[in-house]
Parts: sequence; structure tokens; C-alpha cells
Amino acid sequence: MAGTAAVVLVGGRARRLGGTVKPLLTLGGETLLARIVGALTVARVVPIVAVGPRLDDADVIRVREEPPFGGPVAAVAAAVGSGALDGSAWVLLLAGDLVHPDRLVARLQEETASVADEVQAVVPRAGTQAQWLSGAYRTSALVRALARARVDRDTLDGMSCRALLEGLAVRWIVDEDGSTDDIDTPEDLERARSAHQEAGGMRAIPESRTENRIDSEERA
Repeated sequence: MAGTAAVVLVGGRARRLGGTVKPLLTLGGETLLARIVGALTVARVVPIVAVGPRLDDADVIRVREEPPFGGPVAAVAAAVGSGALDGSAWVLLLAGDLVHPDRLVARLQEETASVADEVQAVVPRAGTQAQWLSGAYRTSALVRALARARVDRDTLDGMSCRALLEGLAVRWIVDEDGSTDDIDTPEDLERARSAHQEAGGMRAIPESRTENRIDSEERA
């Protein structure tokens, strides 16, 4: 029976965090990426496709968006183009800096198990904001959306998730418990660590480095 796959985006520039590699920030003694992969593994979501530079030794399929730093739609296209999602009915599209991946994955799986056939996506809203990178998408709908985008545009470089996905038949769900929270700023990180009873400022592994950044040459 067709199951659920996941695409985790790990290749952003993190300008508001000074170029820090966000998926390698630690929370509760684990990196954000390890927490996401762990939540997906517990939920038996396979395969897991990480799009971006190689950041750790997690048991995931690794692909790279073209061009590097080409944005989330270029990343989705790389994952679909890899063939790793073939045969999966649903794809969880997740940012690599989620604070509560366990809550989010459980909620998305619960919702996709009961949606009507005409529903193509399940996407949370936090306040008035659509959380496209915390959603579940029918693989077939995602493939068709990418095909339409390639017809309408010369390049997927820089295209937003909203532009790609807003035409889908979406079941909107309300984020009532912060399950879509992510880390965009130092303040976000401090709040997340306080909630996990962690002290200190930004810290990433490997701890022997004074800074955890990957420059353009390393990411390419």
C-alpha cells in the first residue's frame, strides 16, 4: 500500500541567524535535523529525502537543489526528480528548523488518514499565516504543480511555495499548539530552549567549531 514520504529542506541561508546552519542548532540535546528525522522514523515515514548540503550521517536520501540556494520550490523539484518519492501517496514537506516535529508529523498523519479524495493538501495555519513548509501533499498533486510551474516560468529558482501550491485543493487546519513553530531568529531559539529548559545562546554541533556556517563554496 502506498505510504507517506517526507522531504526536509536543509539548504537555506539563515540570514537572520548570521548564516548559522539552522538544522544543526541543538535543542534538548539533539540537533533540529536529528529531531525531525527521529520524529519521522518513529512515525514510520519513509523515505526521508533531505534537500541541501550533507550535514550529518542521518539515514536519509540526500539530493541537492539546482541551483544551490534556489529556494524551496527548487528543492521540492530536486526531491521529486530524484525518483525517491515514486510510489508514495503523500509527501510531508518540512522545513529543517522545526521546533516540534513530533507534534506536527503526528497531526499531519492523523489528518491525511481521513481526508476526502478531492483534498490535495493538508496545510496548517498559524494565525493568518499558511505554513506551506509544515504541510502534507498528495504526491500526484505535487508533481502536477511542478509541471505547471515549469510551463509558466523560465526557472523555479526563487519561486515561493505559495506560488507553487496555492492552487491546490487544501484542507486548512489550525495550529493550536505551536506545532509549526520554527527558528528564524536568535529570539526564536532562546524561546525554544527556554521551553526545553536549556540555557545559553546559539549553539550547534560539532561543538569544536566556534561558528557553524557553511559558505557558498562548501554548499555547492
